[in-house]
Amino acid sequence: MIEVIAFVAFGIALAALLNGRKTTERLESEIAALKEELKRIEELRPAVSAAAVVEVAAQTETAQGTLQPAEPAAVERQRLAEISKGDAIFGGPPPSQDAVEKASRGEPVVAAAPQASTTDSVAQPPKESLESRLGARWAVWVGGIALALGGIFMVKYSIDAGLLSPAVRLLMAAVFGLVLMAIGEFVRRRAVPLVADTFQNAMIPGILTAAGAVTLFGVCYAAHGIYGFIGPATAFGLLALVSLATVGLSLLHGQALAGLGLLASLVTPALVSTESPSPWSLFGFLAIAWGATLLAARVRRWTVVPAFANIGLCLWALAYIASATPFETLPVTLVMLVMIAGVGFVWPGPTVAEAATDLPEVAGGEPAAPSHAWDRVIAPPLGAITVTAGIAALLTVLAMISPLATASGYPVAEFCLVVAALAGLGAWRSYALYPAVLAAFTAIVGLWSMTASSGLLTFIDPAFPATIATLAVSGRTAMLASMVLSAVFIALGALASNLHLKDRPPLATIWAAIAAIVPFALIGMSLLMTGNLTFDLPHGLFALAAGLVLLGLAEWLPRRDGQSETIALPQLFLVSGSLGLFIIALHALTDGLATTILIALLGAAYVAATRLRAWPALPWMMVGAAIVVLARIAWEPTIVGAQDLGTTPVFNALLAGYGIPALLLALSAFELRNWPDLRARNLLQALASLFALLTVAILVRHAMNGGVLDSSVPTLGEQSIYTLLAIGASGILMTLDVKSPSPVFRYGSMAVGVLSMLSILGAHLLGLNPYFSGELLGSVPFFDLLLIGYLLPGLGYAGLAWYARGKRPVPYVAAVAVTGAILAFAWATLSVRRFWQGGSIADWKGFQQGETYTYSVVWLVLGVLLLVLGSRFNAKSIRIASAVLVFVAVLKVFLIDMANLEGFLRALSFIGLGGVLIGIGLFYQKILSGRAPLPAQPQTSVDIEAEPGQTA
Repeated sequence: MIEVIAFVAFGIALAALLNGRKTTERLESEIAALKEELKRIEELRPAVSAAAVVEVAAQTETAQGTLQPAEPAAVERQRLAEISKGDAIFGGPPPSQDAVEKASRGEPVVAAAPQASTTDSVAQPPKESLESRLGARWAVWVGGIALALGGIFMVKYSIDAGLLSPAVRLLMAAVFGLVLMAIGEFVRRRAVPLVADTFQNAMIPGILTAAGAVTLFGVCYAAHGIYGFIGPATAFGLLALVSLATVGLSLLHGQALAGLGLLASLVTPALVSTESPSPWSLFGFLAIAWGATLLAARVRRWTVVPAFANIGLCLWALAYIASATPFETLPVTLVMLVMIAGVGFVWPGPTVAEAATDLPEVAGGEPAAPSHAWDRVIAPPLGAITVTAGIAALLTVLAMISPLATASGYPVAEFCLVVAALAGLGAWRSYALYPAVLAAFTAIVGLWSMTASSGLLTFIDPAFPATIATLAVSGRTAMLASMVLSAVFIALGALASNLHLKDRPPLATIWAAIAAIVPFALIGMSLLMTGNLTFDLPHGLFALAAGLVLLGLAEWLPRRDGQSETIALPQLFLVSGSLGLFIIALHALTDGLATTILIALLGAAYVAATRLRAWPALPWMMVGAAIVVLARIAWEPTIVGAQDLGTTPVFNALLAGYGIPALLLALSAFELRNWPDLRARNLLQALASLFALLTVAILVRHAMNGGVLDSSVPTLGEQSIYTLLAIGASGILMTLDVKSPSPVFRYGSMAVGVLSMLSILGAHLLGLNPYFSGELLGSVPFFDLLLIGYLLPGLGYAGLAWYARGKRPVPYVAAVAVTGAILAFAWATLSVRRFWQGGSIADWKGFQQGETYTYSVVWLVLGVLLLVLGSRFNAKSIRIASAVLVFVAVLKVFLIDMANLEGFLRALSFIGLGGVLIGIGLFYQKILSGRAPLPAQPQTSVDIEAEPGQTA
């Protein structure tokens, strides 16, 4: 059965070969016939065109003799139109004016050289038929597989029958493989270029060569792995020779054969086993095979095969790191460097620059912009090569410093070398953007993996086991690695800006971001994980120097490219990076209150620099500094630590720690009063207002709690001070908005007012209300807790509502006024209870009959008072609050007083209610009648004095 299959396979292959040869001969004859037809048409074109021109000229002369003479321009257009019609049958351009004149005089006309039609050049190829797929493609593929299986089956048959010795069988198989490759070369040389262009993935020469290569590869492996005729070194050399030869032949037969050779190269080390494997031999061979593949890809401009070659190198490196304990780091490092260098020098290498010089010309003879070709042609195909190279290097170096590398001593130097090389590729070659980003990511993740288990964990969480919090490498090593990589990325950022700022501004912008972010992340991580948080001179000095370098780069950008719109974003990244590094330096060299104040001064220095440089990024640095100060306050509200904070009210570290940043923010906002970007000024104004409120609030908190800042719930007195501060802040912001209109002041004043009104509901009326909390009011009536907790805030809201009229929206003013009325109602009600119950008005005491009656009287009096005030100031919201209060009093009289009061008090309650209601009704009638519109007067005819130019 096997013999039959082998014979059929051989027959199919032979039929495919003969069919391909017949197809080639038929195509050659058809092409020759087409060439002859085109030649004949070109020979006939001048004669027919000249005859058509003469005929048209004769007809024109005849018409001129019988018809009226036409305009010269019209005659000319008619002639050209007729000539164009006569020449259209040949698809050529219309004759020129000189040709028309010569034809009219009977002179010979020489036809112009035909030009290629634009439509023909972009014509879509016809859709491939099923017959083409079956005959021209599938037959070739099946034929190649059949040849390979035929060789295998013949070898198997000879083994089963015992006809030939193993050496003879291997020799015959090798000869068969060589014959297949020779036939493939023979067919290739006789192939027509049209066939190669049409059936690139089904080329008969490539299929035959691939079948021969597979046969030779199997022979070499069988000679070593099955029969033991040759040793490991010889087998390895022969397998390598076959795979590299296959890669070389791929230059003639296409990318598919290159992929086969690459696969054979990657499999070769796994097929040959030895007792003492050498990583140098392994990665040396892989580097050679990878380089050969890359060279072939460079010649033929392939992208798929080199991408798979990068993946193959990475897989071998990971397999070696995982299997060898310990592993040798130098071979792995060198093979990664070879891969990075190959991508930079060999392929794609300098081809991008060559492509930029070969761009199509636009109108006027000027070459198209290089960025167009980059975006349209270069970038998409090369992404597979650069991305796979970056990922391969990333995974390899992270595996080298992973816990798997414990026995190898954590190769930090090798890690830094590969990351620096990958970043250098990204800075040097414009197409290697993805490797640049991957290098930055790898640097940050790698340093974090080396310092993750540090003493910082026990500092943040004392319950964390100290035995686990041990660094993978020494703190000095991690610090040096972070500094070296930071310096490398800053230098490469400068290089990339120099190379790409004018031609590719987005690339320069990305590198400016990398140069700012990576050093900040590395140095900050190193300081937190391995440094001394109290005082660390090395980290502080390096951060200071790196920040100055970034500022120098920001200063150099305008001199490199004077276009402000081009350098604005890169400059923003560089200046922000300098601010971040300076803040790290301050944290390393100072502590406590000094750090907070110096960070605010640093932001103010950037604002002051706007007098020297008009960089758009400078004002925003004060915003960043303020955010850092807020973060420090959130981490440690006492600024200097609870144990070092004094108990003296106002004049303590809180005044400086909160007040100086607030003052600097206000001065910075004033400094930017003429700055063109209003967003920065408005944001600084908002931050200055916020810091001012925080300063006063924290000083009040400190004074009200005996010099102790904790998380305890504030008392009603303390909360009342906060409410009064918010009311005052809202009024101050409103005044500032009137003098210097700003959306920050306008919306900030309303935001503060709304927040304070919400605190009234949550704190004054519910959470901190003495009726619910049982807090004592004090021994002196009127001058007690109710005064500061309810009456003063109520009067404050009334004044704020009066001041906001005409300056803020009506709903906001109404809400403020109603809040004041609610606080006045609460003060009056609680004061009644104090009058009857004393200094403690807790709810558990119950109500007395006189107290219940007094509530009705007070509520009605307060309702009448609010009605008068609402009428006096024409405040509809206050009148509505009065009506609501009176309605509540009515409900109380009918529902509570009727049930709880007895005798004279019950009668007096209803009599008083009735009298007040009648009085309110009369009051409203007077108001409404006084404001009623006058009756309409009958219209009379009067003369109105018209202004000049108008009709009376």
